[in-house]
Amino acid sequence: MKERNPAGESPEKKAAGIAAADLVTDGMVVGLGTGSTTAYTIAELGRRVDEGLDIIAVVTSYQSEMLAIQAGITLTSLAEHPELDIAIDGADQIDAGLNVIKGGGAAHTREKVVSRSAERFVIVADESKYSEQLNHYVPLEVLPYAKELVSKQVRKMGGDPVLRLASRKDGPVISDNGNFIIDASLGVIETPVIISALLSQVAGIVEHGIFTNVDEVYIGKKDGSVEIMS
Repeated sequence: MKERNPAGESPEKKAAGIAAADLVTDGMVVGLGTGSTTAYTIAELGRRVDEGLDIIAVVTSYQSEMLAIQAGITLTSLAEHPELDIAIDGADQIDAGLNVIKGGGAAHTREKVVSRSAERFVIVADESKYSEQLNHYVPLEVLPYAKELVSKQVRKMGGDPVLRLASRKDGPVISDNGNFIIDASLGVIETPVIISALLSQVAGIVEHGIFTNVDEVYIGKKDGSVEIMS
């Protein structure tokens, strides 16, 4: 029997995840993000696949791969399908301009590649993830060899870099790509596009967690309703 419900059910996340799943129609190639809210989207798509929905999906992490397989969703790759119809993903924080910080699950590099490959990029989240301005730490996927250089450059930007440590093993978190994650606290980010460009110029940063290409945000509310920002 397939397990459909993500652990620790949240009505807000469930509402957003299911609402975004309704955007997916027959024949689409779908990018599936990572995280607790996206898990509801994957579960809902699996339910619809059981009812006859015909889709294939590209995943962004081992977590989303396992959930998609469990849900009965056929998987493909960007090598086979470099252009996606839609990508649906979660967020750590969303601002009023639809700029997003992602990477709490250390999957933001693959998530960014998938989002940039999609014609439509949709974020799903609960109300707690919204802020007028971004002030959440920015996850940086970093080559292990460049850890000290990247930390130095983040400090020059006025930030506080912290190497993310694993909770269930000794040592740092290792991404699916085999790299370290540095969480950079940069205070209030008033100009996300500029900060994004500056971080992209730092040697050793594989990818950062600022996303500026979001088309729509689905925010689930406690009463089960969903607010759509675009």
